[in-house]
Parts: sequence; structure tokens; C-alpha cells
Amino acid sequence: MALDKNGIAKRIALEVQDGMYVNLGIGIPTLVANFIPEGMDVVLQSENGLLGMGPFPVEGEEDADLINAGKQTITTLPGSVFFDSAMSFGMIRARKVDLTILGAMEVSENGDIANWKIPGKMVKGMGGAMDLVASAKNIIVAMQHCDKAGNSKLMPACGLPLTGVRCVKKIVTDLAVLEVKDGAFHLLERAPGVSVEEIISKTSGKLIVNGEIPEIKG
Repeated sequence: MALDKNGIAKRIALEVQDGMYVNLGIGIPTLVANFIPEGMDVVLQSENGLLGMGPFPVEGEEDADLINAGKQTITTLPGSVFFDSAMSFGMIRARKVDLTILGAMEVSENGDIANWKIPGKMVKGMGGAMDLVASAKNIIVAMQHCDKAGNSKLMPACGLPLTGVRCVKKIVTDLAVLEVKDGAFHLLERAPGVSVEEIISKTSGKLIVNGEIPEIKG
């Protein structure tokens, strides 16, 4: 059975390590905040000017003044700090962020990412994605394996305008966990009940499958 958005976020949370500074992009990545293991010392950064972001608030306890970069209401943790966008992007460009988790429209087998614009459709702005992909030490993408029309989003080359080149290290989709290296997608894990054959059929780019592929543990 394919993972839902929370399932994708839960799996990505396993990639987060103690002591990391982590930026969560808009969409599925923001859900990762809900799955950071208790007791782990991780500092979540929001590019609109916050260090120390917590999980989403309980319904009825939202504070409209506390939002993430996607304008969703959030919580803060003890010791959190607020600052302006200039300082926030100074942190990003100075490579102070250990891990960036982003959504994507397309990822290529070389690790290129397209996630900011679809030609002909309204775009509010490129946001901070280009700074993040150019500066982060490690980038993990959270996305659906295929688009709404059933077309693969893991491609030989991106057809949409690029956000960054050769920067994505790992991808977690609703079907699989894949590593990007040596010009190919390497299948590491599959969603529970999802066959390797299905993943192969829904991956347009070069896909390497070595040995038995374990299921993602929930």
C-alpha cells in the first residue's frame, strides 16, 4: 500500500540525526516536524525567520502570529528564536543548515530538481528554494512518485525549469526510498505491499535494483 503524506514524512524523519539544523520546505516536508523522535536534539529552521520550530499546534490552540514559510500555524520549542529574513538566508547561504527537506515536481537521475514553477501557471515567486539547494549540505526530496496524470516524476532529465543541479541525495515517495548517485536512482526500500515491478514501471529515469528490496518499516 502506498504511503500517505504522513507516511512519507515519518520515513524522512528517520534521516534526521541528533544535533542537526534542518530546514523544512513547503508541503509534505513540514509534516516531518510531527515525527522527530522525543529526546532528539534537532533544531528546525523556517526561512521566514525562526529557529526552534515545533510540531503543528493542536486544533483550537493555534497562534496566527506563529507561522512557517508556507504560512501554516506552528508551535515553538523552549529556546526558539525569531529574526528577519536577511539573517535567515545568511544562515542558509553560509551553509549552517545540515539538512534540507523539499517537495518537488520533478527530479532527474542526475539529482537535478524542479520545484518552483510550471510554465503557464501563476507563481507567487521562487521563494528560498534556490538558495537552499545551492547551500545545503544534504537534500532529501519528499514527493509523490507520479503526477495526477500518472506520469513519473523521477525522470532522465527534468522538463520543468530547474531549481538546482545535481543536488538531491535521496528521495522518499509514496512508493519508495531512493538514493541518487552515479547518474541513476538506486532503490533502497519499497512501501509496504508495493512491488519492485510497480516501482520500475513508474520510474522513467534510470533505476538500479540490487538484491532483495526491504519494505519501509512503519
